[in-house]
Amino acid sequence: MAPLLLQLAVLGAALAAAALLLISFVAFVTATKMPHLHHEEEKFFFNAGGQKEPLPSIRDSPTKQLSVVVPSYNEEKRLPVMMDEALGYLEGRQKRDPTFTYEVIVVDDGSRDQTSEVAFKYCQKYGSDKVRVITLMKNRGKGGAIRMGVFSSRGEKILMADADGATKFPDVEKLEKGLNDLQPWPDQMAIACGSRAHLEKESIAQRSYFRTLLMYGFHFLVWFLCVKGIRDTQCGFKLLTREAASRTFSSLHIERWAFDVELLYIAQVFKIPIAEIAVNWTEIEGSKLVPFWSWLQMGKDLLFIRLRYLTGAWRLEQSRKMN
Repeated sequence: MAPLLLQLAVLGAALAAAALLLISFVAFVTATKMPHLHHEEEKFFFNAGGQKEPLPSIRDSPTKQLSVVVPSYNEEKRLPVMMDEALGYLEGRQKRDPTFTYEVIVVDDGSRDQTSEVAFKYCQKYGSDKVRVITLMKNRGKGGAIRMGVFSSRGEKILMADADGATKFPDVEKLEKGLNDLQPWPDQMAIACGSRAHLEKESIAQRSYFRTLLMYGFHFLVWFLCVKGIRDTQCGFKLLTREAASRTFSSLHIERWAFDVELLYIAQVFKIPIAEIAVNWTEIEGSKLVPFWSWLQMGKDLLFIRLRYLTGAWRLEQSRKMN
């Protein structure tokens, strides 16, 4: 009996090793190159007067204290609520402190509705120095849209904020404090991640057992394969120093939902300090995620992130090189 069990164990280990080699091979041969930053038509934006102007570059010296990048896909209904809150806060902060400067960059990710038109009304109201709209020719995914906005930003610090307004915008001050608490920053690089981990018990009570199982499975894969020490990698409220944004987004390959995990994986490889900060968050109707299939896709992406870097199919950029 014992020899048979030993043989089965050896056979199982051999099959597992063969499966891992096969998956690693598939991950390597299907790895895509770094996505191009923008197409020729996307190198410009329209100012408040309707004239074309070239986009700035993250390689330029910063001229604002804060850039807010808002990825938007078919968000004509939810975007105004978020923009009203964000700009109300930013304008109020500027009145209290005239030295404070900001910009809001709305990146329309190939929407089929009136997202760009809705966003452009804010550009006309506040001026294109404060609000700019970048319209992508086709849908890239949330990560691709944010990457475009980040590389076109002018801020010393860059905030990623979702168009649904799920996170209360004044919580940016919590992220700023978390960022400052990480000083001294190595090479001026640091990241503060908004987190909903403190709301986990409440969310479990409202979820089905199946969705709770998916959530725990996803968290385990994130920890096991990619990112250690961050309980909530997927909150869309993240604040980066300009140098940290340049370094991490220059190596980012994934343009869809798992991009947050790759971003933080890159940051940890570069030993960029990361703070996880609890924020106020409310679930907003209209999510683009389809629970089961989105989690399945993200699970595959997590495995492939790890394997593609391990096999050398993807490499980290050591400088600010951009496409």
